[in-house]
Amino acid sequence: MGVSSTAPLLLRAARGEKVDRPPVWMMRQAGRYMKAYRDLREKYPSFRQRSEIPEVAIEVSLQPWKAFQPDGVILFSDIVTPLPGMGIDMDVAEGKGPIINAPIRTQEQIDQLRTLEPDESLPFIKPILQALSQEVGNKSTVLGFVGAPWTLAAYAVEGKGSKTYSIIKNMAFTNPKLLDQLLTKFAESIAKYVCHQIDCGAQVVQMFDSWAGELSPQDYEIFAAPYQKMVFDKVKETHPDTPLILLVTGSAGLLERMAKSGADILTIDWTVDMADARTRLGKQWKVQGNLDPGVLFGSQEFIRDRILDTVRKAGDWGHILNLGHGVLPTTPEENVKFFFETAKNLNVLV
Repeated sequence: MGVSSTAPLLLRAARGEKVDRPPVWMMRQAGRYMKAYRDLREKYPSFRQRSEIPEVAIEVSLQPWKAFQPDGVILFSDIVTPLPGMGIDMDVAEGKGPIINAPIRTQEQIDQLRTLEPDESLPFIKPILQALSQEVGNKSTVLGFVGAPWTLAAYAVEGKGSKTYSIIKNMAFTNPKLLDQLLTKFAESIAKYVCHQIDCGAQVVQMFDSWAGELSPQDYEIFAAPYQKMVFDKVKETHPDTPLILLVTGSAGLLERMAKSGADILTIDWTVDMADARTRLGKQWKVQGNLDPGVLFGSQEFIRDRILDTVRKAGDWGHILNLGHGVLPTTPEENVKFFFETAKNLNVLV
């Protein structure tokens, strides 16, 4: 791609253009660590209200933009948001995460699942993304996101988050054909959802395979990787120019396998040193990350040192600065502010 100086910084870096400093945003940058968000939560106690009433979701998405001007503004949503549109009833419990009311365990339940029609079942996505695009213009990049098939299947089968994933692993290891049907249905619907987000204004989309790090590498290759690739390949057929990011939590042992997913950028979490990740993946790979969110509890000097360390190790091309996972709820807001200020002055500091 040619140089597109009018495009926002993060989008240019995501496309592989050389930029003056690494762009910066934070996963979960809209949310519980911000007073503005907690105040809004009093008024709209249900997560689904906050994420599915367009004007509320727009306000939440823009809270960090107004406070810190990050290089990426992400849609405020949840990876399970599309499930009701497939016929899976869910809610998001405060502090506990998604709850699936009738976990998917049988052939009959899988047969009854519908393919997602985002325009019909997710009518709020379009006004939210359009409003974000309008608000930030080319000063920031609008990010969309989705859950990956394995992670959504884990929620759907377990019924909620898990520490052991024993129910879905039981299905995987005793009835892999059944699970394949579920994963394939998720892949088809998620691909449609990614394309819909792009059509509505998302310039970069990140896929969260939050629970794929719970699989052994050989099982990752059977139950996670092929379905990630199914999504990315399908999206690339119609939207080849939109950069796609893959995140797998606890992925130090999986980096080389993640590189075969069809994603353009890999999120590196803090379980691997950025210099090692760069060596293992090779110079052509674009990366995002990878500070431990806990670093933001440190002193300003400590935060600055860790940012500089990561940026130096990542090198001067193809790096989007971020945490290795979401910002933690009790993080001091002034430290988030300092993180962004430091990151945005990096062309002076490095």
